[in-house]
Amino acid sequence: MFSVGELIRHLTNSSHFSDGRKIPLVEVDSRKAIHGSMFVAAKGEMADGHDYIQKAFKNGATIALICEDVSDRPELADIPIIDLREGESALENINNVIEFPFMIRVEDSIKALQSFAKAHIASFPALHIIGITGSVGKSSTKELLAEVLRQRYNVHKNKGNYNSEIGLPITGLELAEGHEVAIFEMGFYVPGDIDFLCSIAPPQIGIVTNIGMVHAERAGSQAEIAKGKAELVRNLPENGLAILNYDDPLVRDMAKETQAKVIFYGFTSQADIYADQIEGLGLEGMRFVMHYQNESMTIHLPVLGRHSVQTALSAAAVGFALGLSWQEIVKGLSYGHTQLRLIAVRSHTGALLIDDSYNASPQSTMAALNLLEQVNGNKIAVLGDMLELGIYEEDSHWKIGMKAGLVADTLLTIGQRAKRIAEAAGQNGLSQDKIYCFDTPEEATAFLRDNLTTQDVVLVKGSYGMKMWTIIPALEKSEVGL
Repeated sequence: MFSVGELIRHLTNSSHFSDGRKIPLVEVDSRKAIHGSMFVAAKGEMADGHDYIQKAFKNGATIALICEDVSDRPELADIPIIDLREGESALENINNVIEFPFMIRVEDSIKALQSFAKAHIASFPALHIIGITGSVGKSSTKELLAEVLRQRYNVHKNKGNYNSEIGLPITGLELAEGHEVAIFEMGFYVPGDIDFLCSIAPPQIGIVTNIGMVHAERAGSQAEIAKGKAELVRNLPENGLAILNYDDPLVRDMAKETQAKVIFYGFTSQADIYADQIEGLGLEGMRFVMHYQNESMTIHLPVLGRHSVQTALSAAAVGFALGLSWQEIVKGLSYGHTQLRLIAVRSHTGALLIDDSYNASPQSTMAALNLLEQVNGNKIAVLGDMLELGIYEEDSHWKIGMKAGLVADTLLTIGQRAKRIAEAAGQNGLSQDKIYCFDTPEEATAFLRDNLTTQDVVLVKGSYGMKMWTIIPALEKSEVGL
């Protein structure tokens, strides 16, 4: 949250403007604008935000940050514009603009957003800034870590997947008085991305979850992905802290690239904080023993999959580093389970549907199949294409298919890439009459609707672009407790 005066003073590099009216939210999506918010008109490859300024104002926005001439748009004719490109004359015009709504024109709306966010974040010198990156598990780590740290601190975190050069600045501008910790996911697509995000929100603590194959289509290889993710630990200060996954060799090696102190977490006693005696309880969650500094505790969390145990370890590591007790950490972990567990619902026929459809990588899909293996019933795996894998595409789909052949009683695949999953499953023991290949989620949904029974347990998993998330709502009856 920031004031109109803070915004204008930054954009004009002037200290002579005072306006205490608060702006609670910044958005680049006009549909998400609320009363009092600021809309940033961004010009992208697919859409131009200047086409949606009026809609943002109708939804309650009070300021629009623009970078194009909108004088030919009759719907905006009555909205005052402060053109900050005009220098001193713009400062004089500011005092004539008192009422909302109004527009502020700059050379580049996104660069102005980023610059202002950097200054706003810097205005909280006592803030603990935590950056999180990794190929899989960033969001779940963020959510669980927030619950742990809330046992003692006032925590701010990015919503959803606001982890980009636009999403992170928006998150930063929501910081308000009283916040003590800020948790930022930091996404990576190409080298330099995380360096740039760290320049806006300089972290004192950095967590790297793993190095997978997601985005290999753009980055080129796991080695290049690791190099990009390592930008986070390279940006940590000497008195900072790197929380690294010991079980991932590419992450473990990042300890050599940071001047900060390193804490390793993992499933081996060689890590500083580790878990053993790990037991999957199906839909009842996971039980394990957590060890740290010669102390240990048996923990039962209603989360699904071994990867969730690693998430708990990384969150606990930060908690210990910031002075939390075992009791506070365990309490926070138990609160965080609602953010981590998959959604289990009943179909119209009484079949149990496990919804892990939001996205997919080779690691997360393998973890989902491990979960399916633990659940009693007639196991049906519905697997869609895994996207953006680049050179790892064929091998990754094959390995998932080999696992599916061992776990599933019936396999449905969706998409061209997933046909390789079907081929591998057939070669690894699954009968061909139990394998079905579809081109669209609608076709798979129709098949399931006609064939599900009360004995079936259905896992749905695939990349977001495959729209796998449309399947469960079309089949479900009501949620079931886990």
